[in-house]
Amino acid sequence: MCSACLAKPAPITADYYCIACKTPFVNPFPLDEQGLCGLCRRGLTGFDAAYTFGSYEDELRQLIHLFKYVGIQTLAKPLGKLMLTALPRDRSFDVIVPMPLHWMKRWRRGFNQSELLARQVSRRWNVPVKHMVRRTRNTGAQAGLSNAKRRENVSRAFRANGAVKGKRVLLVDDVMTTGATAGACARALKRAGAVHVTLLTLARVDRRLTPVARGAMPIPESFRSFENAQPGSIA
Repeated sequence: MCSACLAKPAPITADYYCIACKTPFVNPFPLDEQGLCGLCRRGLTGFDAAYTFGSYEDELRQLIHLFKYVGIQTLAKPLGKLMLTALPRDRSFDVIVPMPLHWMKRWRRGFNQSELLARQVSRRWNVPVKHMVRRTRNTGAQAGLSNAKRRENVSRAFRANGAVKGKRVLLVDDVMTTGATAGACARALKRAGAVHVTLLTLARVDRRLTPVARGAMPIPESFRSFENAQPGSIA
């Protein structure tokens, strides 16, 4: 992958965004006097704060597909560097937790992309990566579901162990669509005793853009084929 391609993704920008989950908006009307969106006001996000590098479109989307579906794991380092630019240096964490995959998907893919990104963050922040939560259900696809249905689909899909009690957790994932999956994982960490959960993602779906504008298209079958291959069958 050439350096020019890796330099193309730009940080997401917005004139208006939620102070907690950083959801961008086209105007300030969804926000209250404290700068919180409706989901954060009602406590529906699950996590306490969220940061992301860029919008899930164009070159960044293509790089994530190459990393995640084609299995170019060496992209973890440059993509991790992009992700790190979104995280304020004045934050502190006790542990970094990668978003877990169900064991079946982990076996098919051969790796967990969130874990590879989490390890890049760990090296820079000197905070350990620990697998303190597991995915107990292989939930159905989220595509096409409403926000409420997405939350229902992943409800109780995660279980965290008691070692997270009293800790400030940085939860790392590659892409946030609506935040339903990350929220379910964050709630599992909170139930196990985590005192604060911050979500860090490489990209998020920008709801201000139309599907065409954000480059929404089916993932090529050549990408998908990697998902169905056994580990080690693709170089």
